[in-house]
Order: sequence, then C-alpha cells, then structure tokens
Amino acid sequence: MKLSEIKELLPNLETVNFKLASGQYVPEHFHVTEIGLVSKHFMDCGGTERLEKVVNFQLWDANDFEHRLKPQKLLNIISLSEKVLQLEDLDIEVEYQSETIGKYGLAFNGKEFELVSLRTACLASERCGTLSKEKQTVLAEASACCTPGGGCC
Repeated sequence: MKLSEIKELLPNLETVNFKLASGQYVPEHFHVTEIGLVSKHFMDCGGTERLEKVVNFQLWDANDFEHRLKPQKLLNIISLSEKVLQLEDLDIEVEYQSETIGKYGLAFNGKEFELVSLRTACLASERCGTLSKEKQTVLAEASACCTPGGGCC
C-alpha cells in the first residue's frame, strides 16, 4: 500500500485497526511512535547497486490502555511527516514488535488494515544461479534470440 492510499482510506474509517497475518490484532491501545523515510542503499549478490525507499510506520503496544488512535489523528501525523520529511508517495512498511521487530507490508481488506508478511529474495537470481530450471531455460532462449543473427531483430 502506498502513502496516498492510506490517506484516501482514513477519512472514511471510524477506527484504525491492524490485523496480523496470524489473525491476531495489534491491541487497540497501540501508538504510532514513528513515521519515517527509510532508505536502503546496497549491492545485491549479482553486483548491482540498488536503492530502495519506503515510508515506515512503527506501531507500539504501550501500557496506555485508554489510548485509541483515531483515523483523523493518524492522518494529521502523516500530514506533518510529509511536510517535515518531504515524503514521496512510496510503499508503506510497518514495524511491529513480536519476538523481535518485525517488518510487514500493509494492505486493506475493506474494513481494517492488514500487516502482510514480507519475504527475502535473491534480487540477482539470473546471475547467481538460484532460478528454477524452467526460468533459466526461458531466459537462455530469450538471450539467444537477441544475439546478432538470432532472428529477433
């Protein structure tokens, strides 16, 4: 989910709820302790330099049991963050505490937000040999086609 999408959804909601992939909910008295811009500049295992940016929301389950974050309050926090941090319309990543700090994608199911499990992946699978045999064959055929005399041009 992009930042623009959550901003469109919030004015139409009465409550802000976050559901984990396990079906459990982030407790109602959570706080959004941070909204930030996270930039990751790295080299993948195939030698390609990469830059990823996301807007990060950090949720915290406090002992403040009377606290309930209203949609308009979250919208105000987002608006201030956009101005101060000059946020772009990027994907949202959510941090939430489990055994350690977990990172999640964000989705909306029509009534509540869902924390979507993220997975690691090899970003250079065609270069380091982690592609399936089927995908390797397709790539090999495509690259053979596009060589001089290969017949595709």
